[in-house]
Amino acid sequence: MKIGVIGAGVMGKGVAQRFAQYGQEVVLYDIAPKVLDTAREDIKKSLKIASMFNKAIDVEGIISNIKVTSGYDELKDMDFIIENVNEDIKIKETVYRDLEKVCKEECIYMVNTSCIPITLIGSYTNRADKVIGVHFMNPVPMKNFAEVIKGCKTSKETIESIRSLLKGAGIEIEVVNDSAGFVSNRLSHLFMNEAAALVYEGVATAEQIDNVFKKAFGHKMGPLETADLIGVDTVLDSLKVLYDHYEDSKYRACPLMKQMVYAGFTGRKAGKGFYNY
Repeated sequence: MKIGVIGAGVMGKGVAQRFAQYGQEVVLYDIAPKVLDTAREDIKKSLKIASMFNKAIDVEGIISNIKVTSGYDELKDMDFIIENVNEDIKIKETVYRDLEKVCKEECIYMVNTSCIPITLIGSYTNRADKVIGVHFMNPVPMKNFAEVIKGCKTSKETIESIRSLLKGAGIEIEVVNDSAGFVSNRLSHLFMNEAAALVYEGVATAEQIDNVFKKAFGHKMGPLETADLIGVDTVLDSLKVLYDHYEDSKYRACPLMKQMVYAGFTGRKAGKGFYNY
C-alpha cells in the first residue's frame, strides 16, 4: 500500500513513522520546505531512541520507506491519504480541493482531525463515500488505538478498508458516528478548558490539577499536561470549532488559553505552556 501523509507537524511525522515501521511506503507532504528539511531527521531521532529499547527496529530501513515532498503530484498513486493540517476549516477545504485534482479515484481520504465533522470534509470532495475520520492518538508511534469516525456518506467498504489498514499497523479502533469533536475531544476539551479556568481563577496550580487526575482518577496524564502535549494553540482552535458548531457556552475558551497563545506559550513545542520544558 502507498500512503500519503499531509502535514509534517507533530502528528504527521508520527503517522508517517508508524506506517513506515510496519513496512508501508509513505510519502510525507508539507507546503513548507523548512518543515520537510527537519521531518525525516526528527523521525530518525525518534526511531534511534526507540531502537535502544527494541533492537529489532531497523532505523535506516524504516527511513527508506519515507519520501518527503512539497508537490501534490507525488500523491497521484496513493491508495490512502492521511490529512493532518491545522484545525482550520478553510485550510482543510483548500487541501481537499487540491487533492481532488491529483488523487486517483480509488484513493481513500483519512481525516485526522480533532473536532471538524467528517461529513463536512466529505462535501469538499467528489468521493464522500471514501472520506472517513481517523483520530490518531498522540504520540502516534506509541499509541495503539484510534477513534474512527464515519461520515453520513462513508461506505461500509471504506470502513472495512480502514479497519484492515490500521490492524496491519497494530492499531485497535472504535468506530463512532459523525459529531463535531466525536467522543474523545467532546470530553477531553471540556476537561482541558475547565482545568485552565481553575488556574486562571487561582483555585489550584497546573501541577495540583494534573495530580488530582493522575492520583484520584488513575489517568496517565493530567488535562494540562495533555494540553501542552497537543499544543495550547491547537486546543484553542478545536474549542472554537466546537463552540461554533454547537453554539454552546460550555465550549467557550478560557481567557488564559487565549493569552498564552498570544504570548507564544503553546506547550512543549514552544518550550513553555502550563509547564516549562
